[in-house]
Amino acid sequence: MDETSSEKISENSQEVNPSSEKFSENKPSSEKFSEKPVDSNSSSNKQRGLHGPSLGIGAGIAIVSIISVFFAINVIDDSPELQFEEKPPSQDNNLDALSMFTANASPYLGDENAPITLIEFGDYQCHFCNKFFHETESGIVKNYVETGKVKIIFKDFTIIGPDSIGAANAAHCAGDQGKFWEYHDELYNNYTGENNGWAASENLVKFAKNLDLNEEEFTQCMSSGKYLKLVESSSTDARNLGITGTPAFFVVGPDNQITRISGAQPYEVFNNIFQAELQK
Repeated sequence: MDETSSEKISENSQEVNPSSEKFSENKPSSEKFSEKPVDSNSSSNKQRGLHGPSLGIGAGIAIVSIISVFFAINVIDDSPELQFEEKPPSQDNNLDALSMFTANASPYLGDENAPITLIEFGDYQCHFCNKFFHETESGIVKNYVETGKVKIIFKDFTIIGPDSIGAANAAHCAGDQGKFWEYHDELYNNYTGENNGWAASENLVKFAKNLDLNEEEFTQCMSSGKYLKLVESSSTDARNLGITGTPAFFVVGPDNQITRISGAQPYEVFNNIFQAELQK
């Protein structure tokens, strides 16, 4: 994929109004960070050796939407941009939000009792997801996950092609053998582009061998499509949350305040939000 072609903000994204948010807007250079938008033509607690994945934003403007209740987001479609309206919190809202972020998802990376939760929606074939993995996530894992301050959940939003779905299914099959996150890393470390065959079935089996997984068990899981429904449901969750591209992130703080981050933002963006949450 041409990196320039994807460095644009989706029409359905909302630019933060600095006067109404707790965190100042971060404005990276216009060519550096972007998000893979949804292509309408495409189909679509195990600890590990800790690592780093990906995220993006377009037109050089970081989108950080602060949502003060634990998932009381009301989408308003009367303008070209996606807008959010806060609602009073309720027990039902809390349960719905928790389910939206934790169902159809990976095992936790880190201490499940960590005060902050970082949820990533990504596609293993997404260029900017890969960019986030290699440039940002390792710092988050070292400074926040390994120190028990943050736990990470990965959710699939398979928007690029059939190999995205196959790779997502394979990662969950590896999870059956306790190596979801290792396989997740293996996928991003072997990324070479979009829809060029690197994530084809035969390569997914090779990646499993690299991790010393039981090949017979893994292949049976793969061929049966054991986790295809879970992957599809996770993508549905993404759409219901109004996500229009990958990667996309939600930070849930100790007080259940939600911060939405769109695009492959640098480490500093996440660091600032985590520090603010930990001071509460």
